[in-house]
Amino acid sequence: MIETPIDAEDAGDDEADRRVVEQERAELREFIKGLSADDIKSGGWFTKLSAEALRSYTDKVDWQYFQERYEGVPADAIVDQRIKMAARYAALEGGLSAGAYTAAVAATIGSLGGASPATVPAAVTTMMVDVAFTTRLQLRLAYDIAVLYRVPLDLSDPEDMWKLIRVAFTIKSGEAIQKGVVKAVPAVVRPVIKRYYSKAVLSAAKGLPVVGKHLLQRNVIKIGIPVVGVPLAVVLNRYTTLLAGRHAQVVFRNEARVIELAEGLSERSRHPQLMLWVAWLVIRADRKIADDESLLMRHLVRLVRDRHQVVDEQLARLVDIDPAEVWQRLDAEPGDLSDLLDAADRVATVDGAVNAREKAVISELRDRCLRV
Repeated sequence: MIETPIDAEDAGDDEADRRVVEQERAELREFIKGLSADDIKSGGWFTKLSAEALRSYTDKVDWQYFQERYEGVPADAIVDQRIKMAARYAALEGGLSAGAYTAAVAATIGSLGGASPATVPAAVTTMMVDVAFTTRLQLRLAYDIAVLYRVPLDLSDPEDMWKLIRVAFTIKSGEAIQKGVVKAVPAVVRPVIKRYYSKAVLSAAKGLPVVGKHLLQRNVIKIGIPVVGVPLAVVLNRYTTLLAGRHAQVVFRNEARVIELAEGLSERSRHPQLMLWVAWLVIRADRKIADDESLLMRHLVRLVRDRHQVVDEQLARLVDIDPAEVWQRLDAEPGDLSDLLDAADRVATVDGAVNAREKAVISELRDRCLRV
């Protein structure tokens, strides 16, 4: 197994870059030879590629691995560099694949339904190398970004695996990515880009084969288009990888921010159990739970358990939180409670500006802390 292109040492050396891309293409061609026509039609190829792409890679690549390669460099700078490297490799591969695309390839894709379930036409292999290359590149890039921001991912956990896939392929936020792509690419190819992303939003419940169908469908747009040809394949590969990387950076950097906040609150708290109640009261003040609030609460509970050996079963079973119960717990606590007030202020801002109901809860908390 050779290393993913974004691990190449000779970044920026065109000849070295091309050699690495061609090695990757040769490796993926062997992988695709092991697929059946049914694997491709059903989207099952993506399930197999995902396992192959991450199995050995995640054993080697961890935060320490990057520290040895980029000692002393802040995570943001490393992430930016790796996104640009991945986009360059994707563009190179797009040019190599586009040179093999012909009208015959497009016709063969269209007639794949009539192919033997056990065999893959040679023309389809040409396209699948292109699809598999960008798919594996983007999947590993998203994983790298999570590792660099120290966002814990257990890829043996289906929930974490699906999270990585959603982030890597901008599933669930396709409209936002579509707009970003359209602004970024040259005007001449914008109508094609819009078609490429026309079905980018998927339901997360439909599973990996549906992702495979989705990725295959949107890549077919590169084949058999008059005039545009190679430039389109280069542009699509480059910009989709670039934007997938930027999307992963936004998602995982934000999660790192929330984890950092949770760690600070847990470390500074003199009343860890009561802090959880106060945090949950602030979060539920407006009767809504933003994603960042949910993420913060999950990490707070984990950190309080790990650092303070506190597990609050009553809070875990709670359906509706009663402010009176929180105030009662607060009134029974002697000493300085300023750490709770600080925690409430920070929790309220995790998802943006503090709203009126959150302000009201914090105001009441402040009065009670001062009385104590």
